[in-house]
Amino acid sequence: MAVKIRLRRMGSNKQPFFRVVVTDMRCPNSGRFLETVGWYDPKRKGSNYELKVERIEYWTDKGAQVSDTVRSLLKKNRATQRRAAAPA
Repeated sequence: MAVKIRLRRMGSNKQPFFRVVVTDMRCPNSGRFLETVGWYDPKRKGSNYELKVERIEYWTDKGAQVSDTVRSLLKKNRATQRRAAAPA
């Protein structure tokens, strides 16, 4: 089974909200999924996403492919963690 970590669109018209899900590649974007590993709200200001990084690492170790958008969220998350961990 080919597994992919990607966004699943939720919300109403003109109010998009996305969940980061682990799913079988062959399922449609709004179809079945294995696990929810985060969320992303592009309309929200400030902290507009949350990721379960340890679960994403678990799935990537098992061979899951990460979509481009989720990869950019992971990069953004690592940058903010480094900034928060840096001594002031």
